[in-house]
Amino acid sequence: MKFAALLRSAALVTAVALIPATTATMAQVDGRAGPEFAKLFAVFQRVKASYVEPVEDDVLIRGAIDGMLAALDPHSAYLDGGDLQRLETMIDGNYSGLGLSVVMEDGAVKVVSPFRGSPADSAGIKAGDFITHLDGKLIYGGSLDDAVAQMRGPSGTAIKLTIFRPGRDEPMEVDVTRGVIELEPVTHEVAAGNIGVITVNEFSADVGADVFSAWQEIRKDAAGRPNGLVLDLRNNPGGSLDESVALADLFLTSGRIVSQRGRARGETMLYDAETVYRGDMAEGVPMIVLINAGSASASEIVAGALQDHRRALIMGERSFGKGSVQSLLPLGRDAALKLTTARYFTPAGKSVQEGGIKPDIAVPQISDPDFALRQKYQTRESDLRGHLINELGIKDEEMETDTVADPRFQLTADELKDQGVEDFQLHYAMETLRRTTKSTVALRPARP
Repeated sequence: MKFAALLRSAALVTAVALIPATTATMAQVDGRAGPEFAKLFAVFQRVKASYVEPVEDDVLIRGAIDGMLAALDPHSAYLDGGDLQRLETMIDGNYSGLGLSVVMEDGAVKVVSPFRGSPADSAGIKAGDFITHLDGKLIYGGSLDDAVAQMRGPSGTAIKLTIFRPGRDEPMEVDVTRGVIELEPVTHEVAAGNIGVITVNEFSADVGADVFSAWQEIRKDAAGRPNGLVLDLRNNPGGSLDESVALADLFLTSGRIVSQRGRARGETMLYDAETVYRGDMAEGVPMIVLINAGSASASEIVAGALQDHRRALIMGERSFGKGSVQSLLPLGRDAALKLTTARYFTPAGKSVQEGGIKPDIAVPQISDPDFALRQKYQTRESDLRGHLINELGIKDEEMETDTVADPRFQLTADELKDQGVEDFQLHYAMETLRRTTKSTVALRPARP
């Protein structure tokens, strides 16, 4: 894939806007930065002349770029080589490997989330796990590119992962057989009681159209009119801003979906309902949106819009809290700058930065035997080094977890398994919809 084509596609899958890096833009650098550039060049010269071993220019320049961006927020980055290849892989949605989304955190490879149904998911790898060894070889302190390259490989081949799970005393060794990973953005089913369930795993191209098609299939498969709809956005890290708007628009008849505000001209934009789809495609059908700490960015846009318009009941756990937009600025033919250029706000004017979307009903995933440990060591946007501060201010209580025991959520994972419940949050949402009528909270009139 040519780099230009990659950049065009990236606007669809990474919630970014393409902005040309023009000479005029470069000329706007503050003249007072001259002495600081002189310091940078002086350090470069000293290192070249005096470091104990010879250092290539490109190594020093890349280090300076990475250091500059590290002084910003955790979502701004310089992309080339392996980074751009991973972006291309995400666009293609088809590769051989384990099916993991990972990041580098303080020198360690951390699992953001396993893709649903992937070899990693089937092997029991969870969000928040740290991978310390691959086939017995320590990878701590190495590069993310090298770790990802080792985890990928031909379908059918196996690799041993050493996993450290926060809260456990001993590491685990897990054998995982690589498979062909075909990312499926949207899946659907009809559950007992004529409850439709639509799961959106990522916001890649055409997700809005795919959800529309999924609802049409649910209507055909349901024995009569669907009695409710669960939109599952758990562990969805986000993606295209346009697709999040398209998805929210499917369920709204009027009003604001999201607003985007930035410093640069053209970075302040308003997105309203009925620009993509006219009317509410599931009008009159009670709806619940499931979110958790892995629901970020585009997922939070959809949840925030449907919550503010009171179209859906938001259920689950507080979301990740990423309320910023990244733009992809091309730097030549084979590199780009992913830069945070704007913040986004829900229809009610709330920024989800740091605080995330708070569910209307908090439902813990008690069917997960490691839920308590994962909650204790859960990572959200507010935990990331250098994250943007919510400029509207956020009260401490909005960041706190309710520690009061809820009598509804006292069963253990084993007790739920004996009852045939493998996913308690989804089970609870469907049970709620089965008891829901038009007068209840899951279908509420929009605010005036």
